[in-house]
Amino acid sequence: MIEGLRKPVGFHQKSKVVVIGAGNVGEAIAYTLMVRMQANDIVLIDVNQQRAGAAALDIAHGTGFYRQVWVRTGDYDECKDAQLIIITAGLGRKPGQTRLELGQTNVAIARDIARKIMQYNDNPLILVVTNPADVVTAAVLEETGLRRGQVIGSGTSLDSARFRYFISEALHVDVEDISGYILGEHGDSQVPIWSAVNIAGIPLSVYEKQSGITLDRTHIAELTKTSGADIIKGKGATFYGVAMAVSNITERIMNDQQGVVPVAHLMGPQFGKWANVCFSMPCIVGSDGIERTIDIPLSDEEREALDKSVEIIGDMQQKLGIFTHLTTPLE
Repeated sequence: MIEGLRKPVGFHQKSKVVVIGAGNVGEAIAYTLMVRMQANDIVLIDVNQQRAGAAALDIAHGTGFYRQVWVRTGDYDECKDAQLIIITAGLGRKPGQTRLELGQTNVAIARDIARKIMQYNDNPLILVVTNPADVVTAAVLEETGLRRGQVIGSGTSLDSARFRYFISEALHVDVEDISGYILGEHGDSQVPIWSAVNIAGIPLSVYEKQSGITLDRTHIAELTKTSGADIIKGKGATFYGVAMAVSNITERIMNDQQGVVPVAHLMGPQFGKWANVCFSMPCIVGSDGIERTIDIPLSDEEREALDKSVEIIGDMQQKLGIFTHLTTPLE
């Protein structure tokens, strides 16, 4: 153990989050959870123990400015009493590598992690961040055998935040007053749900007439879809935005807020042809995971686009051998 990671004097564990993967994303998530005071015991696990230890110590040095938080490293036995386990471990997409090739690598890594988690906790709540997020989430669910609501993918929560950001910039309105979703794949086939966008409860079309501002919907949708790649091109990786998105989901879980967030999960039988495919829809999320999926009203154009997105994800699941044995929708 790196010097300085011992349990603080007088420490009493009340809330514990385990982050598996101490790369840029995992470290940013651990730091954000500490700053936002969302757990008082944060454990980083990584095959590179030196990197995990250094990351934990760096974050721990800042706890004196907030409150008593134990930020440390550990092994998989730390999963046994965690309220939430966050998986970020995996490889980044290399130049020229397809999403399917990346999926083959990261699905294998995630399955191995899932087996290790289940050795110590037979009823965990798992949040998957590793890309390709949709199929990796499905693989973790299959490997663990947990109920659908216990394995959540960060999905399009970040994409939706980007969407709201670009709308707020165009309308000159505080982003907190913008409501809107990106649904489907966390990837190129993502679907902007323009029909659901509102500004402080006012439908977008009505607000545009009142303000005299007409949004370039095509441009904003493209910015939302490509901005992640632009960030990667400029600095090699995205991690602050996803850390905030994960923190937002974590807050709903740790505080049992029953908040509505767009997250990836395996769809149930009530969704017909979408059943057994893992993608993002708005969900009520609390301390037990996903409480309910909201079947949001869609325009004909949006439903057609979402059908195509679901087909793409379903095809990748099949090629990666995920849930191929199911003959009926998973309850």
